[in-house]
Amino acid sequence: MKKSSNFFKKALQLFIILLVGFAGGVAGTWTLSHFSKSPSTTNNDKKTTTTTVTTSYKNSNTTTKAVDKVKDAVVSVITYSESSSDAVFENSNSNNENEQIASEGSGVIYKKDKEHAYLVTNTHVISGSKKVDIRLADGTKVPGEIVGSDTYSDISVIKISAENVKNIAEFGDSGKLTVGETAIAIGSPLGTDYANTVTQGIVSSLSRNVSSKSEDGQTIATQAIQTDAAINPGNSGGPLINIQGQVIGINSSKIANTNNGSTAIEGMGFAIPSNDVVNIIEQLEKNGKVTRPALGIQMLNLSSLSSETSGRLKLPENVKNGVVVRSTQSGMPADGKLEKYDVITKIDDTEILSVSDIQSALYKHTVNEEIKVTFYRDGKEQTTTIKLTKSSNDLSAD
Repeated sequence: MKKSSNFFKKALQLFIILLVGFAGGVAGTWTLSHFSKSPSTTNNDKKTTTTTVTTSYKNSNTTTKAVDKVKDAVVSVITYSESSSDAVFENSNSNNENEQIASEGSGVIYKKDKEHAYLVTNTHVISGSKKVDIRLADGTKVPGEIVGSDTYSDISVIKISAENVKNIAEFGDSGKLTVGETAIAIGSPLGTDYANTVTQGIVSSLSRNVSSKSEDGQTIATQAIQTDAAINPGNSGGPLINIQGQVIGINSSKIANTNNGSTAIEGMGFAIPSNDVVNIIEQLEKNGKVTRPALGIQMLNLSSLSSETSGRLKLPENVKNGVVVRSTQSGMPADGKLEKYDVITKIDDTEILSVSDIQSALYKHTVNEEIKVTFYRDGKEQTTTIKLTKSSNDLSAD
């Protein structure tokens, strides 16, 4: 009986020990859980915390690399004219206050020496200006000096101090362009408030005949690069670049509408091919102007004539395009070589479809060089060699 009592006591002691241990474990677990709660869940057990991880990365592709290569060479061109304010207040103002911004365009720096940097822009951007300032890519504004201008090509060269110029652009070969390749326009559309704007498109077409009239009435004609990259007022003079970051053209004009403004056309911009630009700027740097050979003829496109009028020229049925000679100037190279109503169809190996084709073919030569002209007279094809002994400076004003 005594053994049974001892056994019962030991069993009771073991039970109490287990009970106390269990209670202590529960209490410890509760305490640990209670004090390990984050502040965000202490006040409201239903709240949850969210951890946000921000990953930093650089989005770089072939376009951004091309832009990075040339962007610091792109500038804004700001021109000034005399203020139209009343003369009563003229003496009370400084010289700067007597000037007002006439126009804003774009340009690109292509050359730098120890003292000066040279940039190309459009002639129509600086035409008639009293003063020119250049706003660099970093916002620095410096005075510009016009080195030379050419109305026909719409190309001008300006020089500035080389002090703040960090980068220059590289010209690409526009003769190797293909339709459909990437084209990127950089400039200041609508002025300096939108400087260094980048738009991207493709080369839509090549050798487009584009012509217009300058402020002094001269014809501006070129066989241009057509692009759908957005080109707006202020982009004029800025570069059109390829995917390698090379300048393939200088943006010159945009067809905004047709039919007297009744139909808007977007996605048609034009640029002067870089190969033409390089030829022009070399002459402007050297002489301040471009001296071109002249034939001394007045002309019009064959395609502009009515069928009745063109029928009088007795042309073969397969001759649909060319340039008709309206008259020749006495003493000029064409005098005695070409006659009224001759239809020019080729110069050297270049097919002539329009007046701009004649200008382009002619302007590839210099004074005193010879050209071979193919033409129709009285329905018969003929050729003649003409020596370009005169320049455009010798043309009469008629």
